[in-house]
Amino acid sequence: MSSVINVLFVVLVFVPSIYSAPPPNLTKDYYQKTCPDFNKIVRETVTPKQGQQPTTAAGTLRLFFHDCFMEGCDASVLIATNSFNKAERDDDLNESLPGDAFDIVTRIKTALELSCPGVVSCADILAQATRDLVTMVGGPFYEVKLGRKDGFESKAHKVKGNLPLANQSVPDMLSIFKKNGFTLKELVALSGGHTIGFSHCKEFSNRIFPKVDPELNAKFAGVLKDLCKNFETNKTMAAFLDPVTPGKFDNMYFKNLKRGLGLLASDHILFKDPSTRPFVELYANNQTAFFEDFARAMEKLGRVGVKGEKDGEVRRRCDHFNKLNV
Repeated sequence: MSSVINVLFVVLVFVPSIYSAPPPNLTKDYYQKTCPDFNKIVRETVTPKQGQQPTTAAGTLRLFFHDCFMEGCDASVLIATNSFNKAERDDDLNESLPGDAFDIVTRIKTALELSCPGVVSCADILAQATRDLVTMVGGPFYEVKLGRKDGFESKAHKVKGNLPLANQSVPDMLSIFKKNGFTLKELVALSGGHTIGFSHCKEFSNRIFPKVDPELNAKFAGVLKDLCKNFETNKTMAAFLDPVTPGKFDNMYFKNLKRGLGLLASDHILFKDPSTRPFVELYANNQTAFFEDFARAMEKLGRVGVKGEKDGEVRRRCDHFNKLNV
């Protein structure tokens, strides 16, 4: 196992404003007439990208979560900072959002603008790409309804308090999830997204330095201490969130929690806290139950704060508003 954990990557971690019902025009076949090749273009773009960069699936899932829990699923996290506005993606909590995820959205948007210019929103691209990538690495298929519009606002100062942190308690995380319409069980199911991806050492350094958390598996802790010994000078150092099957979407994350292999304090607390432990036990013992609950939670996540025609647009570029917004 230690040889798996020792593999280094240069990026990421996992992990989303107000829940609202989908607008009437959010449908599975939204682009059937206006952009009939939408599904095909997304699929044919994500497939080679994931093959070239296996971090893409985890990164895109994380990007989608961060987008939806901030101002809703409106691609606000994709907006670039300019001289008038510091955008969401440049807040400290988003600084480790992976370049691979932004890149795949850009690639898809470029292809779609050639096929059906001005039709497909960046928010829909991110939602569809996330589903396709999750299924590519072994995760469950779930339905993605379309018709989201891209939001008009992206403010870095609004990020704090709207995203779960690596060292939060269950009640603190639940308050954020409840704000977006999610239950305790759905919090645990969505946390299962940590079955793929990795986290920078600074996010869990307090569990290994100066003293090792006694609830962390001793051998795992030893590997992490060696891996992260220079993390303060080399901020790219990172470890897999699931050290056993890091590239496969399965229920190993929950099995790991029972063995002291939860990387983040917010991972471990799911097994330690009596309110969430039964769900961890359920998903560790029954991958089908995890997949079913994760799929339902992802469908629900895709409906958080969705923007319609009146309060959104279809951006020509995913990192810029069509008109200057400050």
